[in-house]
Amino acid sequence: MDDDGRGIGRRPEGGAVPLGPGPADPLPYEGVWRFTAPAVEASVPQARHAVRDLLLRQGVPVSDDLAQGLLLIVSELVTNAVKHAAVLSPTIAVEVAVGAQWLRLSVEDNHPYRPTALETDHGRTGGRGLLLVREITREAGGVCEVEYTASGGKVIWAALPLAPARLP
Repeated sequence: MDDDGRGIGRRPEGGAVPLGPGPADPLPYEGVWRFTAPAVEASVPQARHAVRDLLLRQGVPVSDDLAQGLLLIVSELVTNAVKHAAVLSPTIAVEVAVGAQWLRLSVEDNHPYRPTALETDHGRTGGRGLLLVREITREAGGVCEVEYTASGGKVIWAALPLAPARLP
């Protein structure tokens, strides 16, 4: 996987993710990193390891639970891109954007199909990856969306708060 660099990038949109006022200078762990990989099965563990290593290397303040949830999200989204988009998208991109109070993970491919989260069907052994991603994201107090790209592909992203979600 290649690291295409770092810088200021897109932040989660909408009011659901607290961005709040940040310090004048970015924190040491803030930035945007983008990795590209071929749409093959071997890219799933590679993407997971790349994101894990990035979090550790940058010192992103994630709890163990949040890190495990995030790595499961990476695995599910990259697996979906490999299984369902590879025919039209031989390359996928994984982007990690970290702000002072949030982290956004996105997986982009060039396939136009927009997935839907399937409901639980106990007779099926698969097909619930996006449902799992949405549930992990919701439990962490974040948001998850699917958006189209200008080139006709899609980006599936999950934005998670770095601080633990407050229970009502």
